[in-house]
Amino acid sequence: MHTPTGSSRRAFLARVSALVAAGSVAGPLGALGAAPQVRTATAGGDPRLADDATARDPDWDRIADLYGAPARPINLDGGFFGTMARPVLDAHLRHVERVNRNGAVFARREYPAIELAARAEVAAFVGVKPNELVFARNATEALQTLISQYRHVGAGDTVMYADLDYPAMQQAMNALAAERGATVARFDFPEPATHSGILEAYDAALRAHPRTKLLLVTHCNNKTGLLHPVRDIVGVAKARGVDVICDAAHSFGQVPLTVEALGADFVGLNLHKWVGAPVGIAAMVIRESRLDAIARAHGDQTPLDRIEGRLHMGTTNFAVTMTVPDALAFQASIGLAQKSARLRWLRDRWVRAVREVDGIEVLTPDDPSMVCALTSVRVRQGTTRLPAAAVVRTLYDDFGIFTVARNGIARGDAVRITPTLANRPADVDALAAALRSIASRS
Repeated sequence: MHTPTGSSRRAFLARVSALVAAGSVAGPLGALGAAPQVRTATAGGDPRLADDATARDPDWDRIADLYGAPARPINLDGGFFGTMARPVLDAHLRHVERVNRNGAVFARREYPAIELAARAEVAAFVGVKPNELVFARNATEALQTLISQYRHVGAGDTVMYADLDYPAMQQAMNALAAERGATVARFDFPEPATHSGILEAYDAALRAHPRTKLLLVTHCNNKTGLLHPVRDIVGVAKARGVDVICDAAHSFGQVPLTVEALGADFVGLNLHKWVGAPVGIAAMVIRESRLDAIARAHGDQTPLDRIEGRLHMGTTNFAVTMTVPDALAFQASIGLAQKSARLRWLRDRWVRAVREVDGIEVLTPDDPSMVCALTSVRVRQGTTRLPAAAVVRTLYDDFGIFTVARNGIARGDAVRITPTLANRPADVDALAAALRSIASRS
């Protein structure tokens, strides 16, 4: 693999030093300098293939310090939500104080412009127009809105999803079908997953159900961490006249990505996971040309060409929304390519240590286009597969490592492991040792 240039490395280190020295966000962190260009191992440039010289750099420990995570238990469930780095947390506390001090005067006279500016920043970050995006409290709310208010499913039609899709979204698809007199088609993902195998599974499912009108597709899967080839799946679906709603709850902020790269017209995404904003903020995207496919919410009278009428939150948490630009600035100051490479390096470090161990089954492939931080495993002792919940409990009770069980996978539940920038190499080394120990017990 290639090594990042000296100037790129110096720029990265300078930004880390500035972040640590500042201790809080005093202005746009982007002023610390543009993200360095990460040279990659392949022509075409997947930033997750960046040389590990930067991913190994000890200055990542200084970034980890900004998260203030306790040494024990080791938190490897970073997929639940992203804790705020100290500069972002400090900014959030200032926003809370401002809102609390100025009350309704602030909320009615100042906040609307602040919210619009924050929306514009998020729209730029995900690569859409500001009028194609609206805030939600979480990706579940955004996706349930898109599903329940989708207008083009009727009696005799079919809606489709896979076993790996998020349970709440599956339930929303079931409810839509029941309400409209449609049927539900579910299929199971192939194991082991490959790019061609995934596309073949979707193509076969759509051929088997020619009346499918709506397909739910996840980008970064919450159960296994698999990165699905969404754009290719959308191509297969659109060729058959099928609309796609994309669950990108885990995607933005973990890997370099735009809505355009996904190809889907309807997307739900989180800002409190990998972007690191406070809990309670997400976004719903509807492409401008497809706004008519999603009904307005609850008799809303907003003009039909305005996305705001599609999702209602009522009174929002003003300070949470105000902190989103601070979170985006912090991420930009590190560099998304650098961050993604670090996450992938931490993931690969523990996976390499256990993949060939008897009794440990790593569900997620090593193909760099199909994985980043999240990966799931199943564990056996001899010929007996341990329930994922039991492995999670043992990891916590015996080794002080916090993980989470994921179920609903056709071939069996699994333990999901998710390192973040708050983690260090010793954390994932401890995980690998613990998994080997559990698998070796008789």
